[in-house]
Amino acid sequence: MVHVTRIVIIGGGPGGYEAALVAAQLGAEVTVVDRDGLGGAAVLTDCVPSKTLIATAEVMTGFDASYQELGITLDGENERPISVDLGKVNRRVKRLAIAQSHDITQSVTRAGVTVLRGTGRLGGGGQSADGSREVLVTAPDGSTQSLRADAVLIATGVHPREAPDARPDGERILNWTQLYDLEELPAELIVVGSGVTGAEFAGAYQALGSSVTLVSSRDRVLPGEDPDAAGVLEDVFRRRGMNVMSRLRAERAKRVGDRVEVTLSNGEVISGTHCLIAIGSIPNTAGLGLEEAGVKLTEWGQIKVDRVSRTSAPGVYAAGDCTGVFMLASVAAMQGRIAMYHALGDAVQPLNLKTIASNIFTDPEIATVGYTAADVSCGKMDAVEVKLPLRGNPRAKMQGIRDGFVKLFCRPGTGIVVGGVVVAPRASELIHSISLAVDNSLTVEQVASAFTVYPSLSGSTAEAARQLHIRKRAESES
Repeated sequence: MVHVTRIVIIGGGPGGYEAALVAAQLGAEVTVVDRDGLGGAAVLTDCVPSKTLIATAEVMTGFDASYQELGITLDGENERPISVDLGKVNRRVKRLAIAQSHDITQSVTRAGVTVLRGTGRLGGGGQSADGSREVLVTAPDGSTQSLRADAVLIATGVHPREAPDARPDGERILNWTQLYDLEELPAELIVVGSGVTGAEFAGAYQALGSSVTLVSSRDRVLPGEDPDAAGVLEDVFRRRGMNVMSRLRAERAKRVGDRVEVTLSNGEVISGTHCLIAIGSIPNTAGLGLEEAGVKLTEWGQIKVDRVSRTSAPGVYAAGDCTGVFMLASVAAMQGRIAMYHALGDAVQPLNLKTIASNIFTDPEIATVGYTAADVSCGKMDAVEVKLPLRGNPRAKMQGIRDGFVKLFCRPGTGIVVGGVVVAPRASELIHSISLAVDNSLTVEQVASAFTVYPSLSGSTAEAARQLHIRKRAESES
């Protein structure tokens, strides 16, 4: 452990502020250079705002889907008994995001970290004779100052990708950071892009009451996810009235008065009141002096790092979405912490991508951990699987849950759990037991023998493990 080591962190998102807290705890002199507010996009324009919006959508969907089956009756003759005030929702979204950023700032400054408002870049010339590096900081008023650092962490995140013929205007054509300025619910929302961001917002706005058209250039929604999980979600989207248009690329989007026209790759033109462009992101790595300092980038502009967050330049680390390793706030935070443990000589465990749990906040949610069906099908992992539909789970029946499943993967000989998928309400909570199994190399027998509450959705995880145990035993006896 060190007593005084100079650490400069460029970027105040999860990778940056979590790294700052660790470095301060280890006795370093830490400065965070931040442009927009601590918490970064994850807190101000991405994770916190979107999941706050989705929380409202979940209430709407849960009520719409099951109130009649559960015996709830309503007065009035409205076609839809509940509605949403989007302006009020978005004001709450912004208020919570700012409050979260303020809480993070207080935690970081209490730990003794110096926070500088502005933008940072690596100075030229590489390392000096004492091994330190220069970081140039430009304040909002244009003034500059030079900092010396024994180690630098780059945690600058990403920004929304834009198409040349579909530029957001902040009013009718929007990227995901601009949605929270809307005061009225879009009557007809076209969502371009069926990845995680597109799927989450398409589902949320459909639940809030918009008529949604989802344009996907691939053959299914969520093309990078478990195909069974993606299939369930797409079926749910269609059943709830969403127009899902597959294998079509949006060529152009333009304003026509108070409407938006989107031209598709087959020549068809679709029209809506608003259009969300969700076609990916671009790393914020330009203008940071990275290549001049010897930091290697991918062809997409992402910073190349190893499993302890080192770049190709000595003394320079990177964390978060700007590395493209796994674009999750939890991974960014872990990369940042690992970088500081390594830089300051503390015990460090390299990042293991096969223990990362992730969640897509659609309805139902899709949570995954470990090896996937794609890994098994391509031969990357030898595993057997069991998929257990939730419709047989007693708690699911009580709650009116019809869609979803638990899927487990285990090694055929040892029965060690190597992966899992949960599609369910609150799958983000249910995946934790499978994450523990994967992280600790537990067997299906160990998972199956642990007590679960009856009735509970988590009981399906134990039941899936029991079925894998029975299958493994049958195969060993044959």
